[in-house]
Amino acid sequence: MEIREVKAKSIVTKSGLPGIDYVINPYIGCAHACGYCYARFMKRFTGHLESWGKFVDVKINAPDLIPGKGSKYQGKEILIGSVTDAYQPIERKYKLTRRILEKLIDLEPELEIITKSDLVLRDIDLLKKFKKCSVAISLSIQDEELRKDLEPLANSGERRIKALKKLKQEGIKTILFVSPILPYLTDWQDLVKKTKGFVDQYWFENFNPYAVARKKIDLFLKRNRPELVEKYQEVYSNDSYWNKEEGDIREFCDKEKVKYRVFFHHKKSA
Repeated sequence: MEIREVKAKSIVTKSGLPGIDYVINPYIGCAHACGYCYARFMKRFTGHLESWGKFVDVKINAPDLIPGKGSKYQGKEILIGSVTDAYQPIERKYKLTRRILEKLIDLEPELEIITKSDLVLRDIDLLKKFKKCSVAISLSIQDEELRKDLEPLANSGERRIKALKKLKQEGIKTILFVSPILPYLTDWQDLVKKTKGFVDQYWFENFNPYAVARKKIDLFLKRNRPELVEKYQEVYSNDSYWNKEEGDIREFCDKEKVKYRVFFHHKKSA
């Protein structure tokens, strides 16, 4: 793992994501090394030669770039962790995310965090100081052997579910981000049934088979589920699988009376 300390020019940047005004990413790269990760596109802009998951740049001055006062971010949606995991293992050492949170409290944004890590529990004391705060924990598959292959350094599914339960107990709004849904592997119905007692909202995102991620997933399937390789080729070829899946999600969530949002990519892949 190549770890570098770098100085950023800015840390709160305008967002192109729907419903989000600004994003904060304390790190470049992510040690979780998830095979399906869309954020590997960042390498086009950073010049890294290392494989995705083999480097992390630490924006060592990030907390200093948060203003000490002002109304610019008051009531604005700020998302922490759009192209990195702000609670990846190196956060234990650098505490950049914690120091950023400390600076954000007085600016009164509507805070949203996306992570795979239960390290977010460390900062419950700070999260409770925000007027509006939600934590989305992402989870794709529950089979631990498959998960370890796909997400080598990420927390187990069990730890993530326990983190959601703890956050809810502490009064933090909880979101289970079922992402990415992997055809024939992600049992999203079971996840909803297991967690609806302590999850406020569910987000669903399908696997986006862009070239690099598709190659990684195909290799993963050949190692672990070769019988699915041909089925995935069918999924890649058109939207019929995802159209049905989206309809099933909406029907199921309405029946279970849970709040949900669907973020599906409906684009054919050559």
